[in-house]
Amino acid sequence: MKAFLGSMTGRVFVTLLLGVLISGALTQWLADNERQRVLEHARDQNLIERAEQLIMATEIVPTAARPAYLAVANRPGLSLEVGNPRALAKSASDFAETLAERLGAGYQIVSADSRPAACESPPRIPQLYGLLSSRWRGACEFLNVRLRDGEALRLAVLPPRTVIDNDTDYRAVIALFFVSIAGLAYLVARMTTRPLKRLAVAAQELGNDINRPPLDVSGASEIRQASTAFNAMQARIRQYIFQRTQMLAAITHDLQTPLTRMRLRLEKVADADLQERLIGDLSAMQAMVREGLELARSMDTTETMQMLDLDSLLDSVCDDAADASQAVTLAGRSGMAILGRPLDLRRCLGNLIDNAVKYGREANVTVDRVNGAARIRVRDSGPGIPPAEQARVFDPFYRVETSRSRESGGTGLGLTIARNIAEQHGGSIALANHPDGGLEVTLSLPEYYPGK
Repeated sequence: MKAFLGSMTGRVFVTLLLGVLISGALTQWLADNERQRVLEHARDQNLIERAEQLIMATEIVPTAARPAYLAVANRPGLSLEVGNPRALAKSASDFAETLAERLGAGYQIVSADSRPAACESPPRIPQLYGLLSSRWRGACEFLNVRLRDGEALRLAVLPPRTVIDNDTDYRAVIALFFVSIAGLAYLVARMTTRPLKRLAVAAQELGNDINRPPLDVSGASEIRQASTAFNAMQARIRQYIFQRTQMLAAITHDLQTPLTRMRLRLEKVADADLQERLIGDLSAMQAMVREGLELARSMDTTETMQMLDLDSLLDSVCDDAADASQAVTLAGRSGMAILGRPLDLRRCLGNLIDNAVKYGREANVTVDRVNGAARIRVRDSGPGIPPAEQARVFDPFYRVETSRSRESGGTGLGLTIARNIAEQHGGSIALANHPDGGLEVTLSLPEYYPGK
């Protein structure tokens, strides 16, 4: 649930759901209030008509028979009694004024000083499908009425005894409303975020394979515009990498010929000491040219991705290193298949082993499986790297040692190339000084799941 709410789909879904629910609740509340106002007004008008008819009918009944008549004529909500328990008040409510207008001249109707007991606890009207309620606000009062013959009456205007059946269950209505709104919000959220997910997946795949098929240009105009821009960006990056690789390859090819001629001519130098130094410098130049080209190739992803058995690949790389007289040991099994480029991964692992042997005399390779990823650790027996320098050794041509002689190491591109290849395969490389001494390089590669 936390991952869903943290995603764009979850956030759009929650925003839409809350927005629609709040809007629906506000609309329903306003409708309920308007319905209540109309009901109260209609009932007040009905009571006014009934009061008018009751008062006029009482007036034509003989005075002695009026109490008996009223005992039969009174109905719920309206009660007329003979007598004047209180003096006539000086004010009149809207209900009293409207009734007086309908009765005409000769009648005197004003509000009494007291109110019926039923006015203190009027019935409640359910709102928002029974989740809320509001009190009845219609007419409720005592009116002092004086007929044209001078007799005083008291009219009691009472609220309704019940407004709606309290046993009505709105839970099914609320559940249906919520489910329908939630379904609609989820569909809109999916429809809105699906193009974004497609762009995100394409961007991730682009990092692994620059030659992936272009995006389909479809959907809304904004999505088509973004897809077109993404495809154009992919084409430009691919062209840039191709041109750079071609340029470096051409430079390397063109440099190899004069360097070879220089090596042949250096063989004729009479001074042996000078000859050795010059040949050493020339060999360093040739190594820099070769590794520079390897760095460019490490960022090129034209090699086809394929299924690889990681354990077999490690066995092959370690056997090749051992055949080259390098002190290499391999322990552990991952039992994993990965999706990768064989030549690039061999270059990555080879660089890590070469660095371990070059600076630490030996390479102890250990492989295991942690949290669905392969963990390959290459440990040497060297002095390690100061923590402050560990992040910088991945920079091109950076070496902890300032010397660039053949005895102290290469050109400083091995880890840079290895990191580029690891990141293109969705992995990572980390350095750490081992507690028992030496530097330990950890290469993590994700497992391949078919159909993912």
